[in-house]
Amino acid sequence: MPQPRCELEHKDAWTLLIATILSAQSTDRTVNTVTPVLFAKYPTPVALATAPREDVEAVVHRTGFFRNKAKAIQGASLMVHQQHGGQVPRDMAALLQLPGVARKTANVVLGVAYRIAAGIVVDTHVMRVSQRLGFTVATTADKVEQELCQRFTKDEWIDIGHRILLLGRYVCVAKGPDCANCPLAELCPSREHAPLGTWQQRAEHVRQLVDSGSASRPA
Repeated sequence: MPQPRCELEHKDAWTLLIATILSAQSTDRTVNTVTPVLFAKYPTPVALATAPREDVEAVVHRTGFFRNKAKAIQGASLMVHQQHGGQVPRDMAALLQLPGVARKTANVVLGVAYRIAAGIVVDTHVMRVSQRLGFTVATTADKVEQELCQRFTKDEWIDIGHRILLLGRYVCVAKGPDCANCPLAELCPSREHAPLGTWQQRAEHVRQLVDSGSASRPA
């Protein structure tokens, strides 16, 4: 994946922030069906922040945990409006002050929206793949991120996180990983099946999977 991409549809840092908060325990596909409606009704941080809570809950209901998520996206939007002039902040410390934002969400926003490498995105996919590849034995997202940041140079942080994430979403899944079609099969100490063809052929297979957008597992 020479140019890995975030699969959450967005048009700017704020819409990416909201989409990423909504993606917790949901799928990107589901979020991508909800956010067009959400942003059509509430196109700015202040519009979303001041909307009736029950109306926002109704829109985001399909993403799960809708009450907590509605509270978080409204709180984050209010802080963006009141404290940051309607612009999502460009530093980790300020992002982590926003409701519903932990390091994963902050790294997504900084890396994707601003191309600022403050760390590496670590979700359940990244943690699983990193453990299987032998990059880490850590079991917490913060520790996995620290160890990945030590393994890769800073200019790789943004893209490597998304590459590992997409590999975990489409190939190195939690149950029944498709080791035979994994481009990293020869390097993986956790491989369960012999690889098929060349690694280049398998890499092309993965690129086609990602391009098709066929994943339906939680982000």
